Order: sequence, then C-alpha cells, then structure tokens
Amino acid sequence: MSQPIRHESGLIVENRGHVRVLTLDRPERRNALSSPLQADLVEELLACAEDPDVRAIVLTGNGPAFCAGFDLKEIRERDRAGERFRPPMNRPTRSLFEVVTETPVPIVAALQGAAVAGGFELALACDLRVAAPGIRLGLPEAAIGMGANFASVVLPKRIPMGIALELLLTAEYVTSEDAERWGLVNRLVPAEEVLPTAVALAERIAANAPISVRRMKETAVKGLELPLWQALRLDVGPNPYLSEDRKEGIAAYLEKRPPRWTGR
Repeated sequence: MSQPIRHESGLIVENRGHVRVLTLDRPERRNALSSPLQADLVEELLACAEDPDVRAIVLTGNGPAFCAGFDLKEIRERDRAGERFRPPMNRPTRSLFEVVTETPVPIVAALQGAAVAGGFELALACDLRVAAPGIRLGLPEAAIGMGANFASVVLPKRIPMGIALELLLTAEYVTSEDAERWGLVNRLVPAEEVLPTAVALAERIAANAPISVRRMKETAVKGLELPLWQALRLDVGPNPYLSEDRKEGIAAYLEKRPPRWTGR
C-alpha cells in the first residue's frame, strides 16, 4: 500500500497493490465536483489507463455523501461574474463521465452515502457499484433547470425506460435498495463494509489476466449498441488470444498454481 497523495482539489490517490483507490475528499461540500476536482479526476483516470500496474480502480468519497454532483455554488459565482456557461458536451475539455466510461481499467464505485445529480451520473459511469443500504440516489436536475445529459442517455440503457423517465422527469429520489432491485447496484452491504467490499471486488478483478480484463471491458462497452455480427468482430485493445499471458494462464491452470501475469 502506497502513501496516499492528496491534490489541492480534494482528490486523494492511493495504490493498494494493483488497485488504485481514488477518493473524493470535500466532505464540507458533500464531495461536489468542482472544476479543479473534475480536471484532476480526468488526469488520474487517463494516467490509470496508461499504467500497466493499475488493473482495477475504486472510486469513493469521504464523509456522509459519495458525491452531490456539480458544485452549484461555483456555477452560480461564474453566472454572477458573467461567464458563459457551456453545456457538458460543448466544452474544450472532455466530459468526466465520458472519460470514466472509456477508461479501459474496470472501475468500482463505493457508495457509502448519497449519490445525487452529477454524483449519481458519476456512479452510473462506473462499471460496478457497491452501496450502503438506505442511501439516497437521484437526478434533481429537472427541478433546478439542468439537463442530466449523461443520465438521460445512459439510464434508459440500464433500467426499464418507464423507471428511467420517472427518475429523470420527476426529480424524485430513490434508495439504494431500489437501485439493487433494478440491477444498478452489484452489492448492498453495511456502510462500514462498502469500501472494503469494493476494494475486495477490485482485487478479485486485478488478480485476473490484465489484457483479458481490459479487452472484455472495452468490448462490452463498445459493442453494446452494435448489431451482433459487428460486435463479435470488434478488435479493441490488446488481443489476449495472441498474448504470452494466455499461454501462462493455461499452464498455471493445468499445473494447479497461481498464474504470473506479465501483461504481454
């Protein structure tokens, strides 16, 4: 386990073997996504994608909330200063949620507290979700004149359209129990077990062949909307079938020993 590094934006970065833990640490603002925090998250995710030692990521938050979404106080201050507000997909920088989705390293969200607005979208962008019981989830954007652009596209792909539209259009909150019933949450565990469970899940992923894991995530994400014949012929990322790790994995299985992955 490495010594945690804290960015001024409130992002804490820690390595636990082949798992990198990213922690939102602005509890006084319910881990709201300020512009500096978004920028640092994007930089860290891009770094994870380039680092062969990072095989899984856990994203969590300190304090009573996972994330309250975009920092509305910051947005209001910029409005008052006369700054032009750009929609999420019309900015010179990449969307945080887009980067999370496209990161080839699997990401587990550890939701120890409420995930609302952009915080819920951030959790949706992750691949797996571990949550505490009774936490609030929701998209209040319609009630404050925002757009929930990412959730409007992604949520109807994850749960039935009627439920997705009810969440989007009413701006009402639901619980993590509801999310588990709809398949949005992989594990529902006591609050004190959320982070350990998420890390254990990430470690289980990280124990597998890294080339295979990256290939599977990229193929699943990019092939989701393609016709079957196109999805089957996707060739994204390194090819595990042609790797040295394939030979090592088969040998280790037959010899009944742990594999020694090289990522090649």
